Amino acid sequence: MSASQVDTVSGTVRAEDPDGIDSVWVTVDSEERGENGGFDRVFSARYRFLVPPGQQPGIRLILQFRARDIAGFEVQRDSYVVVSP
Repeated sequence: MSASQVDTVSGTVRAEDPDGIDSVWVTVDSEERGENGGFDRVFSARYRFLVPPGQQPGIRLILQFRARDIAGFEVQRDSYVVVSP
């Protein structure tokens, strides 16, 4: 049985760097969105992605969080969510 309605993946992404944050990206499955960090030392933003119907329960949707500081150093953290019925 597959999911029959649209659902969401949402949360808050936070990055901190003493030099300042250039940009932050969140990717869920294959959809990516980015935000300008404004060169602030601390960046925080909410994200919300729609998960279309038809996803099989139990599959993992990959989440990736990337941040780049003003010097060009980039870090990535990966996680996942499991589709439930």
